[in-house]
Amino acid sequence: MSPDDFTQRFDGARAPISKFLYRRVDANDVDDLAADIFDIAWRRGAAVTVGEELPWLYRVATNIIANYRRKNARAKNFLSALMAPDTSPSAESIAVADIALADAWGRLPATSRQILALTAIDGLSITQAAQSLDITANAVSVRLNRARQQLRVALAETA
Repeated sequence: MSPDDFTQRFDGARAPISKFLYRRVDANDVDDLAADIFDIAWRRGAAVTVGEELPWLYRVATNIIANYRRKNARAKNFLSALMAPDTSPSAESIAVADIALADAWGRLPATSRQILALTAIDGLSITQAAQSLDITANAVSVRLNRARQQLRVALAETA
């Protein structure tokens, strides 16, 4: 892939990927992680279907975040590296908008937070979220409906 092709295909994704990272990792690490993501895009981007660059980058970013969190968790507690990674925004980042929502968000399972974050916060369509998570669109729809219901219940319990 030529530098011009890379710029044309991936330049518009810089802002959404940075926002995605800012909601999920320490602000001091965003630039380094974004650089890692776009390094992978440079090396493997030619294999990505035209028009599917952003969902593919979200999948790469999710993997980079999981590795980042595992590395940081390992430094704090070796056993935490064995747990499933949670790449959704933290309850603290949601708290800025609404305390009750932050409380409800914190009580949702990680998979529910992830699917809600990709669709509601990051603005991905069902198809894009499916590509990002490497699952079917039907699975995303089912998970999204289940997550919305879980959030409704959690919000009702905090009221």
